[in-house]
This record gives sequence, C-alpha cells and structure tokens, in this order.
Amino acid sequence: MASTVHSDSDDGLDAFMDKFKTQRYKNAFSENDWEEEFNKIPMFMKNAPEEIDPQKYPELACLQSIIHDEDRPPEEQAKSLKDEGNAYFKEKNYQKAVVAYTAGLKKKCADQDLNAVLLTNRAASHFYLGNMRSALNDAAAAKKLKPDHLKALIRGAQCCIELRHFSEAIQWCEEGLKVHPTDKKLRELRAAADKHKRAAERDARKAKAKEKKLHGEKEALLNAIKDRGIKLVQPARAQRSGSDSEDEDERSPAAIAELSLDGLSSQEVTGAQVFVDEQGSLQWPVLFLYPEHQQSDFISAFCENSCFTDHLGVMFEELPPWDADRKYLPQNLQLYFEDEEKETLYRVDPEMSLLKILQHKRYFVKAGTPSFIVLVKGSSYCKQFLSGRKIHGL
Repeated sequence: MASTVHSDSDDGLDAFMDKFKTQRYKNAFSENDWEEEFNKIPMFMKNAPEEIDPQKYPELACLQSIIHDEDRPPEEQAKSLKDEGNAYFKEKNYQKAVVAYTAGLKKKCADQDLNAVLLTNRAASHFYLGNMRSALNDAAAAKKLKPDHLKALIRGAQCCIELRHFSEAIQWCEEGLKVHPTDKKLRELRAAADKHKRAAERDARKAKAKEKKLHGEKEALLNAIKDRGIKLVQPARAQRSGSDSEDEDERSPAAIAELSLDGLSSQEVTGAQVFVDEQGSLQWPVLFLYPEHQQSDFISAFCENSCFTDHLGVMFEELPPWDADRKYLPQNLQLYFEDEEKETLYRVDPEMSLLKILQHKRYFVKAGTPSFIVLVKGSSYCKQFLSGRKIHGL
C-alpha cells in the first residue's frame, strides 16, 4: 500500500514537471519584473511601503489587519505594535517607530513590563531623532513603572548628558548602579557625566572671572573718562528729539552722572572703542566727515594728547581720489564740531589736543566716537555750508 502511494506520488510529480518542457507556467514571474514582484511579498520585502494599498500589496494588508485586529486582547495588540515599532527602528525609521510605540501605549494594557519596554523603545527613537526632552520624559515614565529597568536608566542618563544636565545624569547613574552595581555602561556614563560636570564648572568659573576682569577694565575706563570731565551721550539719550531743559549747565552734570558702560559702545558707528594705553592715555576712535563729497574718514586710535595737525598731515599726505580739485591740503582745512542742541558749530584749532576739545563744555561724545566736520577754508562750499549757522571759536 505504502509503495503504491509512493509510486503514485512520484508519477504525479514527474507528470507535473514534464509540463514545463512543453508549456509555460501561467502565473510565473517574468524575467523582467521578478524582482519587483518578489518585493511585494512580505517575506522578501527590502523596505515596507509608505502606504499599504490592499490591491497592490494584498498579503501585507492581510498581515496588517491581523496586527491591528481590535478584537484581540490589549496586551496582544500592544505586543504586535511593539514588534512593528522594533521593525521600523531597525530600519532607522525612527518617526514611524515612535508612532507604533505610541499606538501600543494607547492600548493601556495591564502588562506594566510591556508598557515599560514601549516607553523605553520610544525614548530610544526620540533620542536618535534628537528629541532629548521627549526621550528623557519617556525614560522617566519607564523608570516609574519599573525602577530597575536598565535600558531606561541608561537612556535617562544619556539624555541628561546631551541636555548638559550633568548633575541629573550622575543621579540617574547612581540610581542605576544601586540595582546594577556591575553594569559597565552605567559606570562609563557616570564617569563621563562627572567629567563633563567638572569641565562645565571650570568653564563657568573662567567665564565669570573673565567677565569680572572685563567689567573692572571698563569701570576703570569709565572712571578715566569721568575724571577728565568728558561727557558721553548714551544711545537712548541720543535718540531723543530735543531736551526738557535748555540749560547747558544742567545737561552737563546729568550727562556725567549718567555715565555708563553703554555710553562707550561704538559698534554701530566704527566698530572700535576707546581704551587706555600702557601710558595711561585714552586712545579714541575718531570720525572725520567731509560733507562736500559725502565722504568720511576714520582713525581707530587717536591719542588724547595728540593734536589734529599730527594726523591731518598723514591723512592727506596723498590726496584722496574724490578730491578732483586737489583742494584738501592740510594747510587749507578747517575743523568744526557740532552742538546739535544749540544748533551751533564750534571751530577747532588744529594745534589743540583732542583732550582739550573733548573737555569743552559743549562737546558731547556720541556712541563712544568723537566726530568732526572737515571743510576747505574759503571754498564756495564752505561758505554755503556755514551760511546761516552760528559759529563759535574755541
């Protein structure tokens, strides 16, 4: 009997195989699209499709319906979603992994160990997405469900290090080492967190000392300016239109009284700032304005004890390209500073030192940069510019 069955089986198989010699299998994959067709079979898929079309992927749609069958117990559904999330995680599709783990947690199954795993796995996905705060929250939730969960403890410490919360990272490690005293990863994270903490504290001390030193230097600079009777106009004050008082004696003491580090800032104008040199002299950034040609010139360090002729001789040793008429010779130049409040120009003697000018009762340094108007003596533009203005000599 057995031998007959065996013989029939062989005969049937031989007949089936013989058909391929004379006719093609109707439902076989073609040589051109067999790889594409294989990729539609879940077992052979290299990557899961973004959207599962039941017409195109019937087998995969069937499997998905089994996974998401709402009639199954919550624990079974949560486990299937965990497995789905793990598959996405292995493919480094962390966003879809988060979606799957979240769906599993929404099943609210009674298995707290499974919920802890879902939270820990979602924390890992958030971690690799760079969502450190969300990852830390999930690790904390997993630890609450299962205080000895090693992966949750490790992930929590890693998140704290990434967030630069080094003291918290050390606390996570110490909690973990109480229940896993020999775990190598926790020990490594504990050492790394402690190292980072000490480095951060050292950097903070250095930054504080540097800030203190810088503040001290600026205060010394401010005192040097104040001791010379030089008046600074702070940016906010300079933006006001007019003044509540026209008494010049009232403005000057107020300006001096309100001297602050803000008044030394000249970044908006020249990018330079006044400083005290090794000899104790103030070096000022000074701006020269040429209204006739709408040009300007800048000296980054004009010593307060230098006079204007010292610099004008160097500045106009070679005439600028915009001076087509070759008028801007040092001996032809006249300098003025403007008192905007009084609508008055003060003529500056080029032989006077910068300090002497800055100490004038009507000179106010704006934005940390003294500025002067330069005109060609006797020129038609000079006469036009000065026409109708109040002029005072020093």
